Amino acid sequence: MLKGRSALVTGSTSGIGLGIARALAREGCDIMLNGFGEAGEIEKVRASLGSEFGVKALYNGADVSNANACAGLVTETEARFGGLDVLVNNAGIQHVAAVENFPVDRWDAILAVNLSSAFHTIRTAIPGMKKRGWGRVINIASTHGLVASVNKSAYVAAKHGLVGLTKVVALETARTGVTCNAICPGWVLTSLVKKQIESRARNGGIPLEQAEKELLEEKQPSGRFTTVEEIGGLAVFLTSAAAVNLTGATLPVDGGWLAQ
Repeated sequence: MLKGRSALVTGSTSGIGLGIARALAREGCDIMLNGFGEAGEIEKVRASLGSEFGVKALYNGADVSNANACAGLVTETEARFGGLDVLVNNAGIQHVAAVENFPVDRWDAILAVNLSSAFHTIRTAIPGMKKRGWGRVINIASTHGLVASVNKSAYVAAKHGLVGLTKVVALETARTGVTCNAICPGWVLTSLVKKQIESRARNGGIPLEQAEKELLEEKQPSGRFTTVEEIGGLAVFLTSAAAVNLTGATLPVDGGWLAQ
């Protein structure tokens, strides 16, 4: 379905981002990976994408907390692939603390990575998408872009901002062949969530399995984690002909979290 298309997925060396990159590559899309990690492991991921799906897979380690690096990441993707068709803003970091104790440097970093990076990649990518008359911007927000939880002031603020940015970009591109939507996952068993489970287990003096069960029961009525493959499948749908008039949407994948 995406043969001849190209995608940039930020934060795609693991977790949700890698799941989306794999899903797009499976449909024939060339992929620019981005993110941190051990160089050898990243190279294995890059090479396996190319060999498994027969696509061109590249890597750029740009630090998306930096505005110029974000713009450069898009520019290089366009240069290497001859254009950028699908932009997935997925990079994210987390810190948990009460608002009065929240470290200022952590607030600044979370806003930079989780929100400002999307602005900088979008503003750089949109002109080319408009010129070609086709583009898909997919922002990975969160249920925390729609509701709040305690001790997550920066993350919730950033994700709410990302949802707002999504709507503005959708309106500004509504007649250009470009769409912009936000996927809002609930609990997905990524490294960020695993750290929260470990912290809950440690602080409560309980086994990891119990901490995991309590975390799900607290928010997610389905009682199961959403998988990265499910998020990847939704991202692919947003690039399909069936989604051509779907723009400005926030799409929860949360096991009923927001239905409560």
